[in-house]
Amino acid sequence: MDYNQRGAGAEAEAEATEIPKMDSGERRLNELGYKQELRREMVCFNWLYEIFLETTGSLYFWAAHLAGPRWGPFASWCCAWLETIGLIAGIGTQAYAGSQTLQSIILLCTGTNKDGGYFAPKWLFLCMYIALTIIWAVLNTFALQVIAFIDIISIWWQVIGGLVIVIMLPLVAPTTQSASYVFTHFETSPDSTGVSSKPYAVVLSFLVSQYSLYGYDAAAHLTEETKGADKNGPIAILASIGIITFFGWAYILALTFSIQDFSYLYDPSNETAGAFVPAQILYDAFHGRYQNSTGAIILLFIIWGSFFFGGLSITTSAARVVYALSRDKGIPFSSIWRQIHPKHKVPSRAVWLCAAICILLGLPILKVNVVFTAITSICTIGWVGGYAVPIFARMVMAEKNFKAGPFYLGKASRPICLIAFLWICYTCSVFLLPTYYPISWDTFNYAPVALGVGLGLVMLWWLLDARKWFKGPVRNIDNGNGKV
Repeated sequence: MDYNQRGAGAEAEAEATEIPKMDSGERRLNELGYKQELRREMVCFNWLYEIFLETTGSLYFWAAHLAGPRWGPFASWCCAWLETIGLIAGIGTQAYAGSQTLQSIILLCTGTNKDGGYFAPKWLFLCMYIALTIIWAVLNTFALQVIAFIDIISIWWQVIGGLVIVIMLPLVAPTTQSASYVFTHFETSPDSTGVSSKPYAVVLSFLVSQYSLYGYDAAAHLTEETKGADKNGPIAILASIGIITFFGWAYILALTFSIQDFSYLYDPSNETAGAFVPAQILYDAFHGRYQNSTGAIILLFIIWGSFFFGGLSITTSAARVVYALSRDKGIPFSSIWRQIHPKHKVPSRAVWLCAAICILLGLPILKVNVVFTAITSICTIGWVGGYAVPIFARMVMAEKNFKAGPFYLGKASRPICLIAFLWICYTCSVFLLPTYYPISWDTFNYAPVALGVGLGLVMLWWLLDARKWFKGPVRNIDNGNGKV
C-alpha cells in the first residue's frame, strides 16, 4: 500500500471514530453538570405550546442555583416535590376531563338523558379514567418518536379544532347573548352552588382560567431530549403564551355568547344530565338549529382530543421530573425510578410510577362527587407553587450572582417576578377555598387536607433525614470537559 492509500485509510478511520458533534442544548447540559442520557427526538415545533428551561428537572434545578449554596438544597427540595405533586395530579385532571367528555359523547350518541341515552355510571367512568392513564403510559414507554409526531398533530388539532369551535358555535347558536351579558352580568347560581356573594364568586371565577393555563411548560422537562433547547426555549415561551391566551379567551367567549338558558345548564334533568356544561351549550346550539346533536358530538370529540393530547404531554413531563429527582436521589427507592429503558431510552419505570399514583388518585370517583375539584386544586397548587420557589429566589438574589441566558428581561425581570409571585400566592390560596355551600362530605374541598398531609410528610422527611444528604441537583459529569 502506498503512502496516499495509507493516508486515506487513516483519514477514513479518524472520521469513523470522530466524536459526534453536540448541539448547543447538549453542550449547555454538559456545562450544567449533566451528561446526555435521554434520546433527543423533540424539536421546537413539536413543543410550540410548551416552555423549556435547561434540564429535565427544570424548575428545581433553577431553584437550587438561584437560591445559592446555602438555601439551594432546601429550595430545590420544596420546588421538586411541589412540581412532582402538581404534575402527577395534572395527569389525573386530564384523565378526568377526558372521561367526562367521553361520557357526554356516549350519552349523545345513544340519545339524550331525556330519551334513554346511556350515561356512564361511576364504575365505567373510573374504567375510562384508568384506560386513558394506561394508554398515555404505554405510549410514553415505547413510542417517543410516535409522541414527537403526535405532538405535531396535537398542534394542528388544537389550532384548527379551536378555530372550528370558536367560529362555528356562535354562528350555529339560535340566539346569542349580548356583550353586556357576557362582560358585566353575574350568575352566582345559589341554587346549585350555594354561593350568593358576588365578590366571592369573582374570587372563585379565577380558578377556571388558572387551571386552564397549564400544560405549556411540559417541554421544560424535555429539554434533555430537545434539539437546540437553549435557543428554541424563548420561541416556545412566547408562542405558547400567545396561543394559549388567544384560544383560551376565544373559547370562553364562544361558549359564553352561545348560552341559551343559564339556569338550565346545571340541571341534572337536562339532555346531558348536567354533568358537563360545555356539552349542554353545544347541544342547545346544534339541536336548536338542526334538531339533532351530530354537530355537538363532533365538537365534543375535538375537545376530547385536546384532553387526550394534553394528558399524553403531561405524562411525559411528570415522568421526566420523577426521573430527574430520582437521578438526584430525592425520591425513595431512587435507584429503581431512575432506570432508563435500554432500547427506547426513556424513564419507563418513572412513567409507570406516575400512572399508578394517578390511578390511585382517581379511585375516590366511586364514592365522592368532588374528585375533579380536589385533583384540580392539588394539580394547580403544586404546579404553580413549584414556580413560586425559583421566582422568589430570583427576586431576592444579588444581581451580580445572576448569569443571564440567551433570553433576558433585563431591568424588567424583578418587577415581573414580584407580580408573578403575588399572583401565585393568590391563586394557590383561592384553590383551597370551598366551591360549594353548605359544606358537607360531598362538597368538601379536601385538597387542603391532601396537600397538608403530603407536604407535611415531605417536610418532616427533610427535617429528620433529607437535609443531611440532599444537596439539590447532582452532577453526573466530573468536570467541564464532558468526561463522566
